[in-house]
This record gives sequence, structure tokens and C-alpha cells, in this order.
Amino acid sequence: MIIFACISPHPPIFLPSIGSKKDREEVKKTIENLELLGEKLKESNPDSIIISAPHLDWGFNVPLFFLAKDFKGEIETYLIGTESPKFYFEQGKRVYRDRVSAKSLKCAVVASGDLSHCLKQDGPYGFHQNGPKFDKALIDALRKKDIETILKLDEMYPEAGECGLRSICFILGILEAADEDWQAEILSYEGPFGVGYLVASLKS
Repeated sequence: MIIFACISPHPPIFLPSIGSKKDREEVKKTIENLELLGEKLKESNPDSIIISAPHLDWGFNVPLFFLAKDFKGEIETYLIGTESPKFYFEQGKRVYRDRVSAKSLKCAVVASGDLSHCLKQDGPYGFHQNGPKFDKALIDALRKKDIETILKLDEMYPEAGECGLRSICFILGILEAADEDWQAEILSYEGPFGVGYLVASLKS
């Protein structure tokens, strides 16, 4: 059973040990909403947390810092590669059947990933028009539960420079296999450093 699901960005500057006070102030809404989701996850009291991310370091560590500080259960990490969004959507279905349903677990699932890195000229990849278009299209599709569009966004906006789409598709596959009537609540979206930071609750 899936009892909690969300999307979390993962920049290291969110951590008080790394980001300056000024940096963290620039993403105040994002941090506040991650802390809010951390409270909701704790209240849901899952047996385990499944987290997908495209990096083996901060991709897992940053979301877990906010969402699972005191969590004592099992945390399963899934490193996302470069296969298609559809591939990871199907992988999520398999993980639900093999890991969650088969063991009758109460699970929280977290999609770790940033959106476009091309939102500003002084951002990490410079500016590309695909960047803001991708972010808007993804958020709109999540609100509409338009899985078909989400699975094609990498083809529609190939120069978006995102790192979260496949991670999100993995979690959406889990929700699909669980037959969950999920609904995306967009808690915040910020991009002060040229990277899109989306915080969304999918089920809480």
C-alpha cells in the first residue's frame, strides 16, 4: 500500500551545512514545503521509504534530510539511468508488484529530481527556451494526471537539461500499479539559480 508520495528537488545548497543563509533564503518556499512534507511523511508512519534519484550522492541525501530525519524503517534507493521515461514507468510498476504488494508493506515513495537547468543565462547550462517550456508542461501534465504527455516530455523538449523526469516517471509507475487515485498538489516551484525546483505532493 502506498500511503505517501511526493516529488522533491535535491540541490546540496538546501542543506544548512552547505548552502549559505542567503542561498537558502532564495529558496525559502521550497525548503519550507520540504519540511512540511517531512512532517506529513512522519505522520503517515510507513514501513519503508522508496526513493528514486538520478545521482548516488545528494540525489538521495538532500530529500532524505528533510523527509526522513528520524525514520527508523527500511529505505530503498533506486538509481535512475538514461533509459526512456517509459522504461522507468514500467520499472516502477514492477517494483510495486515485487517489493510492495508482495510484502504487504505500507510505503512512502519519493521522486528526487530537479527540473530544467536551462532557465537562466547565468544558470548551470545557460538559457534554452526548452527549459521553461518543459517545466510548465510537466507541472500542467501532473495537475491533469496526463501520463501520456509526461512520458513524451523528453522528446518534446530535448534541450531542457532536466534530471528529474525519469525519477518522477518511476514513482508514477508505482502509483499506477498500486491503482492509487493520486492527485498532484503543487506546493511550490522556484528557479532563482536557473534550475527548476518543484515540490509536489502526489498522495498524502
